[in-house]
Amino acid sequence: MSLLSVKDLEVEFKIRDAQSWFWQAPASLKAVNRISFELQAGETLGIVGESGCGKSTLARAIIGLAQPNSGSILWNGEELVGLSEKAMRLKRKDIQMIFQDPLASLNPRMTLGEIIAEPLRTFYPGLGKAESESRVKAMMQKVGLLPNQINRYPHEFSGGQCQRIGIARALIVEPKLIICDEPVSALDVSIQAQVINLLKQVQTEMGLALIFIAHDLSVVKHISDRVLVMYLGHAVELGGYGEIYGAPTHPYTQALMSAVPQPDPDAERNKTIQLLPGDLPSPINPPSGCVFRTRCPQADAGCADSKPMLIGNLQHQVACLKNSVAVS
Repeated sequence: MSLLSVKDLEVEFKIRDAQSWFWQAPASLKAVNRISFELQAGETLGIVGESGCGKSTLARAIIGLAQPNSGSILWNGEELVGLSEKAMRLKRKDIQMIFQDPLASLNPRMTLGEIIAEPLRTFYPGLGKAESESRVKAMMQKVGLLPNQINRYPHEFSGGQCQRIGIARALIVEPKLIICDEPVSALDVSIQAQVINLLKQVQTEMGLALIFIAHDLSVVKHISDRVLVMYLGHAVELGGYGEIYGAPTHPYTQALMSAVPQPDPDAERNKTIQLLPGDLPSPINPPSGCVFRTRCPQADAGCADSKPMLIGNLQHQVACLKNSVAVS
């Protein structure tokens, strides 16, 4: 049984234009449109796509910070959609999140020790002060922080150190899944590598599953077992590391992968980057049929009539009327 199973998940927001009249119905924005995937224990799923494609909304829906309009989220076979706030709060012991801005996600009025110990006070209210401090210091050492820094405040740390604090806070209750919402995008390149290596290390030691959201395809390539590619709220391709980076099938994925820097100078100099024409459509008024058709070099009139869904095998699935994956 999968650790996490997401089926036909939809998250819709009602948007009211500032110039519209109060009696006019608000517009609908489907930030997540029928997304499905499964995640196994100890596996890392990378989620990539342009800004505004619904990556963060999908993550927030899984952890219960955004309410799905339809679909299913099964956690160890138990349905999360529709759970009460109290019941969902208990599930967050096993599902934690690391946020994009390391400093903004930390309370500036709390010390490092208080920040990391906060989940312990929530889920283990009977834990003594000495035991709590002992666990906090042990976790600080695990993520590369010094125990004598326990009484310092977030503003006294660098961005990379603040992200280590956020990682420690997520790990302190020993979750089974951590959702990483662009955890390295605000960090320098050298610090990014340190944080990625730290995540891989603790994943191996603790048997964690990760959902890793990022714009940097090189980072996703380094850490992910499988990759989900999103465009305008839709899943356009899902496959293993080798399939997505070695043989991408969807035209959008092909364009993304063509922009990934190559370590070989000759290969980088001679590669052809596939530039997508036009602008990203408005999610309030998406194209009919295939949402990518207005920018797709392979689109024809038939692409406006049918909305493709992910089709393929367990290793590789693609949502495209022109390109398909053999079913086996």
